[in-house]
Amino acid sequence: MKLYKKRWIRSGIVLVSSLAIVLSVFTSFADEDISSLEGQTATLQNELEGINGEILSLSEEISTAEMQIEILNGEIARTSDALAEAVENESQQYENMKSRIKYMYEHGSATLLEMLFSAENMTDFLNKADFIENLSEYDRKALDDLMSVHQQIESQKETLEIQQESLKEIRSGLSTRQTELQAKAEATSTNLADVQARLEQARAESAAQETISSGGGYDNSIVNGGGIDASTDEVTLLAAILQCEARQDYDSLLAVATVIMNRVESPRFPNTISGVIYANGQFEPVWTGRLQAVLNTGPTGLSLQVAQDAVNGARLAAVADCYFFLYAGATNRPGVNIGGNLFFRSW
Repeated sequence: MKLYKKRWIRSGIVLVSSLAIVLSVFTSFADEDISSLEGQTATLQNELEGINGEILSLSEEISTAEMQIEILNGEIARTSDALAEAVENESQQYENMKSRIKYMYEHGSATLLEMLFSAENMTDFLNKADFIENLSEYDRKALDDLMSVHQQIESQKETLEIQQESLKEIRSGLSTRQTELQAKAEATSTNLADVQARLEQARAESAAQETISSGGGYDNSIVNGGGIDASTDEVTLLAAILQCEARQDYDSLLAVATVIMNRVESPRFPNTISGVIYANGQFEPVWTGRLQAVLNTGPTGLSLQVAQDAVNGARLAAVADCYFFLYAGATNRPGVNIGGNLFFRSW
């Protein structure tokens, strides 16, 4: 009996040892797979961000081209009106000249002679002779001037129309390129979603090796992202936008602050707090006046504390790689939900 028990114990030890070896190998492969998938994810995200950046740049160029075309349309309309007016003036001047010539032809010699012979002295005679000569010269010069203006306006209109066609071609080329990039972005997004799904599965399978904090479903640990120099006014401005965009709890405020500080550190965005906050179309409280209202009354103590911590380098680990956020109730995007806001890496 003792011999049998010893053999069973030895067999158990061998089995446990074998199992430990298999698990260690499996863990090694899982780590390697996760590392590879994380690398693929980062590469695809960078590629997608680059494509989205190029699409955004092209959109701005298209908007500029459309604005210029609209301006040219206005100038062409203005020039067409001026041309029509010049033609009308030219025609009227020509009709007036014909009327004077006809009158002078029909009444001409007697009337002109009467005018000359009515002169009181030689000076008066010469003045009236000059007047008769200048009258014809005036008609000719006025008509020539009007024709010259007509030609200049017509030439200007032709130039504007050529520029308009050129801009239309540029806009068409930009739109084509934008369509191609959007298709590429969609394909990249599909690949990224596939890789991310595989990554999440791999992480789930190796969850025993990960340390997950008890922060309500997200990592609420704070990491150091590096401090920046900021004036008191910029800290106050940061606190005010945090108060507008997040709930009054530390994690919610720091999550928004992390996104803003990530943008300050990124070459894709302005490199100051005020530059990021006041960037065109980025934060709704800026253009609705809510931000100014908070600045007028002053941010809360908690908002100021979080803003100063963020300037000093504090970042919420769960969103340390995020650059955007939306109200979670208005989107079905994948991301990290903190305080009712959904945070994500790229648009």
